[in-house]
Amino acid sequence: MSHKTVWITGASSGIGREFACRYAKLGFRLILTARRRERLDQLAAELLAKYNTFCRVLPADLARESECTRLCEELAEERIDIFINNAGFGVCGSFLETSTEAELSMAKVNVLAMHQLCKFAVQKMQAQGFGTVLNVASSAGLLPGGPYMAGYYATKAYVVSLTRGIAEELREQHSPVYVCALCPGPVDTEFNDRAGVVFALKGISPALCVEEAMRGMLRGKTIIVPSALMRAATTAQHFVPTPLLMPIMARQQKKKLGGSTPTQEH
Repeated sequence: MSHKTVWITGASSGIGREFACRYAKLGFRLILTARRRERLDQLAAELLAKYNTFCRVLPADLARESECTRLCEELAEERIDIFINNAGFGVCGSFLETSTEAELSMAKVNVLAMHQLCKFAVQKMQAQGFGTVLNVASSAGLLPGGPYMAGYYATKAYVVSLTRGIAEELREQHSPVYVCALCPGPVDTEFNDRAGVVFALKGISPALCVEEAMRGMLRGKTIIVPSALMRAATTAQHFVPTPLLMPIMARQQKKKLGGSTPTQEH
């Protein structure tokens, strides 16, 4: 078994769970974080039985700053080789109608917690002399905005911008720390199932998403967009004037919502 350790937030389902399975198979020690302890315990038991993997379970509600601070304190002495900064969720619907409380909670998880934990990991890795941080953003963060999911798109644009800035700083400083962002399009996870949304583009599996992410990390890419179709879509949008693009996106988003305005977790 490897002596290397990977810390994964949002580990109980979807992309985070798939990362946990991949790294367990590779022999990593795992630190698993999500809100629901019972799901983390179940995952840890499965990985122990299948791969004899050591898993440290650290449940936390990342919408609470105190919980983020507690995590940083608990992991201060831990070796962390890879940090998968994956926790996040989206609020769908008209900005006039969506819950302010839900949107602020989303901003706390997708932006504030992501930032705080990324900062902790980068500083820790700089001090230990090695490490990789993968911030899970979204293809939404590569677009100029997202009608009917406006807050979510804004939070993911923050993740992309922050990652690009940090990555360049680390390169200029010849840092041993590597930071990148994963920007998937639709992925077949419970994020979508609980949303009741249907995407214009066919979703990829969490397994393919993680496979592409790990390949991109090995290549040292800063922005990783899994699937050729999504890479083409995000590139093509640069050739469409924003005033023309936004109404198209609004129409597509309304089709995805199907008249519902739920809050999704991933």
